[in-house]
Amino acid sequence: MCGIFGWCTRPALGPHHDFINDVHAALEHRGPDSQGHYFHESGDWHIGIAHTRLAIIECSEAGSQPMALQPGRVLSFNGEIYNYIELRNELPDINFRGGSDTEVLWHLLNRFGTDALSRLRGMFAFAFWDEEKSELLLARDHFGKKPLFYSELPDGGIVFGSEIAALLRYPGIRREMDADSTSEYFRYRYVPGPNTFFKGIKKLPPGSFARWRKGKLSVTRFYTPPFQTAEDRDVGIEEADERFRSTFETAVKVRLRSDAPYGVFLSGGIDSAAVLSEVSRAVTRPVRTFTAVFSGSNLSELSAARETARFYGSEHNEHVIESGDISEHLVSATRFRGAPVSEPSDIPIYLLSRMASRTVKMVLTGEGSDELLGGYPKHRAEPYVKALQGLLPSALDPFLASLVQMAPYKNRGRISVLARALSHRDPTQQLPSWFGALSSDECRIMINAPDHRRSSDFPFSARTSGLKRHLFFDQTSWLPDNLLERGDRMMMAHSIEGRMPFMDVELARCVADLPTHHFISSGQGKRILRRALGPRLPPAVLNRRKIGFKVPVDEWFRGPLKSLVHDTLCSPAAVTRSFYKRGHVAKIVDEHEKRQRNHEKLLWTMLTLEIFCREYKMAI
Repeated sequence: MCGIFGWCTRPALGPHHDFINDVHAALEHRGPDSQGHYFHESGDWHIGIAHTRLAIIECSEAGSQPMALQPGRVLSFNGEIYNYIELRNELPDINFRGGSDTEVLWHLLNRFGTDALSRLRGMFAFAFWDEEKSELLLARDHFGKKPLFYSELPDGGIVFGSEIAALLRYPGIRREMDADSTSEYFRYRYVPGPNTFFKGIKKLPPGSFARWRKGKLSVTRFYTPPFQTAEDRDVGIEEADERFRSTFETAVKVRLRSDAPYGVFLSGGIDSAAVLSEVSRAVTRPVRTFTAVFSGSNLSELSAARETARFYGSEHNEHVIESGDISEHLVSATRFRGAPVSEPSDIPIYLLSRMASRTVKMVLTGEGSDELLGGYPKHRAEPYVKALQGLLPSALDPFLASLVQMAPYKNRGRISVLARALSHRDPTQQLPSWFGALSSDECRIMINAPDHRRSSDFPFSARTSGLKRHLFFDQTSWLPDNLLERGDRMMMAHSIEGRMPFMDVELARCVADLPTHHFISSGQGKRILRRALGPRLPPAVLNRRKIGFKVPVDEWFRGPLKSLVHDTLCSPAAVTRSFYKRGHVAKIVDEHEKRQRNHEKLLWTMLTLEIFCREYKMAI
């Protein structure tokens, strides 16, 4: 893992060489082990590249970056190429100077160019400068596990980097809020790529590369998750289970390639237990495991995690998080995220990474299993929603929200989400509604901003339907723009690398053509995972219902975090005050406190937007 940053601009307009120190300071948390840089003037253009390194593979100087194995061809790489040993063996004519995956990647790019990307099994974001062509190549991994932001400059130049905070240090890049992105934030609780909260700063889309040459930029997609076009194939249970088991075993094993100490983030659920199971089978010493839960309603997760740790004999570490940890760490987490902290569970990952960093430099996690295998309640509800919509006339859609007030308070959050999904037949509205804070109609009622629709519809362009359309949306929008972004920023804030076996390109290919019953059956999700690895897992894990990283902010917003909500949102000095229509903020806070409606998701969205605007000095 590393931090990368660079620019290609006119010499007279580029920053002074001393600017590199500012960049290294901004990205030091992503790479505290070493720093490097590269400068070059190429005709009318000035090239600068800065790198901070977190050494995981080949910790010696042989893995230092930026890497220039021959003059004029320079690589700055963030991530890991898990199959680098196999790829190295395919280059028998190369005399390698060390054992790093960076060196393997450099030779692949030097020989094959962008055709090398299809050979990679890993997570990556990189910049490759070719002086002879006066060309910069930027690329981001298949699912978007590693970040890469860029800004096109008025002179035709470009600035790029691992984090927005670093880009904002570049002279001339303004902290200007993108109004459309702010509206989208309430529909999704994150900003769908390639946009960000900052006007003029974009995300390179997952599975894409960009070429910059003499002031011209083009972006090309090299990978699309196979769920976009996958057709069901008649696969028997035994064949499907064996194929899944074998592919997952390999996905875990290649992610254990490390010259630094590592561990596993362990919850009480099946995903992290499956990862720990395969890690324990592959190594001979006890594995370090790390668990964080919120006090109160989530302590059942702690006991389940302890049981799993005992089952595999791991060296277990725990951290119980109190409500005060939210108010204490929310600002710093926002600073590292470069966006509002869209999920309360960002905070436990942030604190868990801090704890883990005392003994390890890398962890494996269960992230991505739900989005790959159908693990969310919405995946199980999808066929019922479709059936109900077939029975109900569309004229009733606007009135479905009234179902919320008929439900007991504790269930109103879930009923509200279901009612909103039922009321939308257009997937561009329905798919975001499952996790979003407001519908488009609700945004128009509450927010003083036009409800603009972006022209990009990639997350909705799947030619499949039903469950696989949901999974494709999750894999191309919810994951890269929210959960994977969260994991990268919260872990790298404490110089921890996160590896995710479920986010493996071969595993996605393995399951994409399976019929739905391998994902959802008898009201239970992730059926193939349960079948294929069930004999290796603790029995209690198989029988537990999915709880997830549930943070009790519903209660905390009426109790220990009540003052935080009032002081932040209801203050006359609130930056976002004019963003909402008159009286709506007070109404939402009052309804939640009186248990008239459960606004925990919306209140969190509003709270973190305000903190983000204050921390990044943004005006709406």
